[in-house]
Amino acid sequence: MSKIKEAFKNGKAFIPFITGGDPDLETTKKLIIEMQNAGADIIEVGIPFSDPIAEGQVIQEADLRSLEAGCTTDKLMDALIEIKDRIHIPLVFMTYINVIYKYGKKKFMDRCNECGICGIIVPDCPYEEKDELLPECREAGVELISMIAPTSQDRIKMIAREAEGFLYCVSSLGVTGVRKEIKTDINGMIELVKEVSDVPCAVGFGISTPKQAEDVCKYADGAIVGSAIVRIVAEHGKDSVQYVSQYVKEMKDVVRG
Repeated sequence: MSKIKEAFKNGKAFIPFITGGDPDLETTKKLIIEMQNAGADIIEVGIPFSDPIAEGQVIQEADLRSLEAGCTTDKLMDALIEIKDRIHIPLVFMTYINVIYKYGKKKFMDRCNECGICGIIVPDCPYEEKDELLPECREAGVELISMIAPTSQDRIKMIAREAEGFLYCVSSLGVTGVRKEIKTDINGMIELVKEVSDVPCAVGFGISTPKQAEDVCKYADGAIVGSAIVRIVAEHGKDSVQYVSQYVKEMKDVVRG
């Protein structure tokens, strides 16, 4: 069993997201350690990018803060290496295909392995083009995490059959961001997945409150929260660690049920 899939074996998983390098790399390292201590099962780390097409305003602004502070892919990976021995849960990169191409596919995956990254999520690499990355992922032991959306429809089973790690279920149309209400038929999406695969399903895009996390985890195997956490970092900057830690603890308690 992969380290990512194993993170779901003891019940529902809580998966927080932060933008690497926001507000700086020292804070990023502290946030990862404290989110783990607060109960996070997997942590997504966004690689800052100038054109994050899947992200809403909150994470776009975090990417800009990180880039303006001097964060690069290499510096972020170096920072993760520094805390690698203190992290026992899976870390996953959220990034874009241009970042990987510019870095070099093999070099990128090898460095993921080196800094303790277990998987990658690449929103602008659709299922039909996953072979662009899959050979290098397999060679480095990095899982390529697939996404399904409410519009995936007939493609859901096709994607689910070959999914690895966990399946990222997008709860809402559009980009990331806090939403007042999740109206998508999450249960229907997950039922289609479970007909063909036992891969864990985690729901993201729009989840911010304990009630939303509780509701999606009636059907899903986990909840993913990004923008709500990135907002806390934006508000408190270098002093955000304690606030993020408390938020993660509260959300994990709800997800655990």
